[in-house]
Order: sequence, then C-alpha cells, then structure tokens
Amino acid sequence: MSIAYSPDGRHIISGSEDTTIRLWDAMTGATVGKPLEGHTRSVRSVNCSPDGCHIISGSFNSTIRISDAKTGAAVGKPLEGHIGSVWSVAYSPDGCYITSGSDDRTIRIWDTKTGSTVGRPLDMHRGDVNSIAYSPDGRHIISGSGDKTIRIWDTETGAAVGQPLQGHTDIVWLVAFSPDGRHIIISGSEDATIRIWNAETGAAVGEPLEGRNRGVNSVAFSPAGHHITSGCDDHTIRIWDAETGVAVGMPLEGHTSRVWCVAYSPNGQHIVSGSEDRTIRIWDAKTGALVGGPLEGHTDSVLSVAYSTDGQYIVSGSRDNTIRVWDSFPHISIEPSSHGSPANLNFYAHPDPDGWVRDSEGGLLYWVPPDSRIGLHSPALLTIPPISHIRSVLLDFESCAFGTSWAQMFSTHQP
Repeated sequence: MSIAYSPDGRHIISGSEDTTIRLWDAMTGATVGKPLEGHTRSVRSVNCSPDGCHIISGSFNSTIRISDAKTGAAVGKPLEGHIGSVWSVAYSPDGCYITSGSDDRTIRIWDTKTGSTVGRPLDMHRGDVNSIAYSPDGRHIISGSGDKTIRIWDTETGAAVGQPLQGHTDIVWLVAFSPDGRHIIISGSEDATIRIWNAETGAAVGEPLEGRNRGVNSVAFSPAGHHITSGCDDHTIRIWDAETGVAVGMPLEGHTSRVWCVAYSPNGQHIVSGSEDRTIRIWDAKTGALVGGPLEGHTDSVLSVAYSTDGQYIVSGSRDNTIRVWDSFPHISIEPSSHGSPANLNFYAHPDPDGWVRDSEGGLLYWVPPDSRIGLHSPALLTIPPISHIRSVLLDFESCAFGTSWAQMFSTHQP
C-alpha cells in the first residue's frame, strides 16, 4: 500500500495489506532481514528518518510504529492516541518529530526520542486527514482532508495558520510543498482539479488546473519546482507550469487505464508513471515523448512508483503483492533487426569512485583518469541513446589505451 526509499537510496521500504513492513536491497531486490511485524491491520503509510536509521509506519489499527532500519527491532512502544486509521506519517526535516494524520479527523505530533505526543491533537478538520507534509524548513505542516480543505499549521505552537484553504469541491487526497517551500500543491481531489496556493499568504495561485472531467490520483513537483505532473483517471499524465498554472504541451498518452502514480527522476529529465493497466512508463519530461517501451511484469495495478536517489533505479509497488526494481538506464543490448534495418543500441555504465567503469556483471570496461572524471557522475552523461535513423555508429578507438597498456592513459594524458 506504500513504498519509500531510504535517504541513501540503498534500500526500499514497503508497507502491505498483510500487516508487515519489509526492507529490500535496491540493487539486488533481495529482502533484507525478516519482515517487520507488530501491526494487526493493513500498513497504510511508511517513511524513513532523514538519517536513515529508523522506519515509521502508520496502520489501520490506529497506531504508529518506529523500527530500527538496521536490525528491524521495534524502537519503544507503539505510538497510541489516534482512534481511527492512520493514513499518513511524516518525519520533520530534522528528524526530531513524527506527524500523523488519521480518519479520526486529527493530526498528532510525536517526539521521536520519548514517543510522547507534543501538545494537543490538531483537530480543526471536519473530515478524514488523508495527507500531511512538512515544509522544507520544518516550520509548517500542511494537511489535506475529506472536508475538502487544506490547512497550514505552525509546528512550534500547533496553531492553525490563517483560515482553511478552500476551493476544492470534493475530497482532498494529496498535499505537498514545492521544493523551495514557496508554494503548496494540492491535488488528488475527487473534483478532478489541482490547486496551487501561496504558502505565506494562503492565496490561490492562478486558476485551478483542470484537465478532462476525471479524478486526479497523483501529483509530483519537478526537482527544481518549476513544473507539476499529475496522473489522472482519464489514462493521461499532464504537466503544468507551477508559476502560471498553464498546461505545458499536450497530455502524455500511452496508458490504457487510469494512472495511479507519477514521479520525477532526481535530475528532472524523466517522469515515471504507474497505471491500472499493469505497466510502468517512462517519459521525457521536456518533450513528453515515451522513452522506450512499457515496463511489464506486474499482474495487477501499479499503485506506487519512485526513483532511487541516484536515478539509476525505479521501484514499483503493485496490487499483485509484489515490488519490482527496474534499471532506469538500459544496459548494453542489441535488439534483433531485419536485414538492412538498424539495430537499436543502448549503453549504460556507472563509474566507481576509483574511476573504473563496469558492466552489469561487474566486469571492468575502462578506467577514467582522475582529472577527466568531473561531470561523469550523472548516469545520463554516460548514455548512448537509441539510434533509429542511421545505419551504423563508428566508435574511434585510435587513441584508446587498452589491455595491459591501460595504465599508459594516465601517464600520457594531457589536460
């Protein structure tokens, strides 16, 4: 029901309807340790502390649990106080507090060291609290509710900041701050709109972002905060200008059923989407073009997708009770082609800290001298994209040192 990456991108955390939380190795897909148990009903939300040491989970059994990310052991007793299902959990940016939202219509803040509640419950919503998020500076919390409103809260005092943000005409499912904290994006509403609000004044920014008359299931900010992407019931993904609210380009079409989830790559160049059609698709964020074919393997709806922190992997969670890890950059592969047609060549390699570039099996490909490694940390810069409009590619190895003479590359290299 929920997945998240650890801050270092090495592990994936998943919460399930089977009441457990599992930790997975993002590189191998293998489970790490035993399932984390303790909840007695579905796990609705999971998150990882900023330092990666702890995992929090919120459940339909009204509790929040903290687990040691390394050992899986429970840290203290369950956090109890809600009288309804816990829909959303989040860590403060400094890791000192946990905030939870519940269908008991309250938000609670917890001290991570003592497990005790901080102040009184925030109880001004008149509907389920479906989503919560911290501002980047940790000074505010925003919440989206079944009462069709969004509220802003002061984290120090617990007081509501201003009046509720009103405008949606149905349930608000999702809320998020822009990376710079200047705007709030509110979406996932049953009224089929996305709304943007000024975080300081609470004023609406532009008109509601409206597509076709169908629901919005997921939204994501681009890393730079300039664009918003939404996944919709009408099978499309839409991109919007975060400043003006104007649609950017045409809807991205390719899925054959509703789009449940969307996410940006860390460098903002790609968008990944998961759908009820059981596939994941990757899109060029600038042109809107599909990148390669659909990623297939799930046997039921794809409910959640995320990129690893280095952008190398995509993780997906599905209603088929599985989590899959996908390489977002294809390795060396030559697709079969008919006589006279060009082959499709894709190459991806990642440099080790010592300068060696290896293939997918760990074999050595080539070594890059230290003063030539600047700029090679982004995987996208080491990619030869698919070639479909020419017959061949000529790679010039005239000045390449290879075999036993590879070390000459360092001694003869001129800056």
